[in-house]
Amino acid sequence: MCSTPSRQAETRRWSPLSTRPVAARFEGFGWRPLGRRRPVVADLNLVVEPGQRVLLAGPSGAGKSTLLLALAGALGETIAGDLTGTVHVDGRIGLVQQNPGDSIVAERLGRDIAFGPENIGRPREEIWASVDRALDAVGLPYGRDYPSHALSGGEVQRLALAGALALEPGLLLLDEPTSMLDDDNAASVRAAVVDTLDATGATAIIVEHRIEPWLGVVDRVVVLGADGTIAADTTPTDFVERFTDQLAAEGVWMPGLPAPEPVVVDRALTQPDVPVGTVDVEWLVVELRQRGLRGTTVTTALNGVSASFGSSAMTSIVGPSGAGKSTLLAAVAGLQKPTSGRVLGLAAPPHELRSRQLAASVGWVPQNAEHGIIAPTVADEIRLTADRLGRLVDVDAVLDVVGLADRAGANPFRLSGGEQRRLALAAALAHRPGLLCLDEPTVGQDRRTWAAVVGWAKSAAAAGSTVITATHDDLLVAASNHVVRLEGGVLA
Repeated sequence: MCSTPSRQAETRRWSPLSTRPVAARFEGFGWRPLGRRRPVVADLNLVVEPGQRVLLAGPSGAGKSTLLLALAGALGETIAGDLTGTVHVDGRIGLVQQNPGDSIVAERLGRDIAFGPENIGRPREEIWASVDRALDAVGLPYGRDYPSHALSGGEVQRLALAGALALEPGLLLLDEPTSMLDDDNAASVRAAVVDTLDATGATAIIVEHRIEPWLGVVDRVVVLGADGTIAADTTPTDFVERFTDQLAAEGVWMPGLPAPEPVVVDRALTQPDVPVGTVDVEWLVVELRQRGLRGTTVTTALNGVSASFGSSAMTSIVGPSGAGKSTLLAAVAGLQKPTSGRVLGLAAPPHELRSRQLAASVGWVPQNAEHGIIAPTVADEIRLTADRLGRLVDVDAVLDVVGLADRAGANPFRLSGGEQRRLALAAALAHRPGLLCLDEPTVGQDRRTWAAVVGWAKSAAAAGSTVITATHDDLLVAASNHVVRLEGGVLA
């Protein structure tokens, strides 16, 4: 283990110290997750030459993340299932996962980023030079000693990218690397990726649903169809000119198209059992405290925030990464105790309600969808809360709306990231609560599933629910009735 020396003041740029562009090849590749009858990907052949920059696109559940995990060697080892064919990689890999929190291994930023270089045996002075270059590259405005737990979801994405860049990989695998970032920070991350690739010549494979900003970064686009086969393999220009209508119909976010129309969901599925009404937040202060090896760290996430969330409407909380959006949503949902101030509108302060009382009134969809999943099957997850509350729910109808009808008997942890997020939404809302608190509900969704997610939220609001989202999705914000903006933990 190496200690953390003080950080040098000068800004460091990436330099190709030890990077060799890596080739990747799939030959007859197939993958069937444990518990699934059909493979996600079958008999796939794909070659990525050293130094190529490839964008993987396709609808939710098409197998994009599966290919990245296969290249990283995770399938069949840490993730159970049946793998067929072969996967070839001839060098060092850096991976940013769809859930970047899975990559955090240390209490402090510097130690977390140093983990990879340290484990491949880099000299101490090179490790910390790599850490500093990575922090500079991704634009995290904190030093090496800043606590990892105090980061927002978007900041965790940047930390995960920094950890991958510090390895100076020959193959950089990025799975939805900007999905939780505001536009400015997303542009900063893309610039960091481009600078790194330009300096090192590394190969890159990028998965992203909102593909337009990446088309100027890559030189090749590979599209997976809903059946896991390759639907297109072409240049970015040809991709847009020839495939826009076809792929938009399959759910791909093609450039230049308007937002899809939200699905109108049957009122019987969305009308609240007991409406909550308007929820008011008065001078809310939230200080986050974390005990660690170096003592207790106190971070002020919200400072004197007041806001009103009306009933029969959808309100979006917006702001840059780290602004306090998720903290405000958690306080309203009763999952975060305020340091001072109060939340009005429920039978009591939300954090004081018993679990059954809270569940009866509040539907909560966390930023990391799997954190809210506890049942052994998808169908069981949908009916769980309703059964505990004695409410009836049409499981088949709910799963049909969110595009999971064929996954009813599946283990929730065998779903794709986008599918897990839709399951979390359906499970939180199936019992028809009066207050809906949705944290980044549209991340990882294609055009069709976006329409289902937003359609459910809007239909619930129209049926009398109070709907609050925390989001960076401009299209979701445009579909909302009201907007609350935070900056640095205060109301903008």
